[in-house]
Amino acid sequence: MGKTYVRVDDRLIHGQTIVAWAPTLGIQEIVGVDDVSAKNAMLKSIMTMSVPKTYKTHIVTTDEAKTILEKETEKTRLVIVKIPHELLALKDQIKGCEEIYLGNLAKKPDSTHQMTGATGIFYLSEQDIQDIDSLVSEGFKVTFQQVPSAAGVDWSSFKKTL
Repeated sequence: MGKTYVRVDDRLIHGQTIVAWAPTLGIQEIVGVDDVSAKNAMLKSIMTMSVPKTYKTHIVTTDEAKTILEKETEKTRLVIVKIPHELLALKDQIKGCEEIYLGNLAKKPDSTHQMTGATGIFYLSEQDIQDIDSLVSEGFKVTFQQVPSAAGVDWSSFKKTL
């Protein structure tokens, strides 16, 4: 059975996904989960146009993602969501995932915590923190790591810096 990795990145599929994350993790299938993007043919086209055909790629709604992720596969998957809250709806389908990586997360009206650096931006709301805490309490390994070449910081250590 293939491995599943999860990433929170509000850009979903972009150059860094293809050039850095996919090769580092040995990804064969990419599942971008966002209800708005999945229903917009133009956005789907823009996000997938630069993805090499060697990767099976999906931009899907949460319900479609559940169906895809419930099917066993030998492929190593990368599931990408825009915000941590979206993972709560998928937690049964991503149980046993190798790791949840926190990447870029744009500022939202309810953002209260900010982390910026050379590799990107990361904003969290109190709801985001509660959602990540919930995932960790259920046994998910969560790491803040914006790019694969940077050192990852486990959630409990990262949370102390907020």
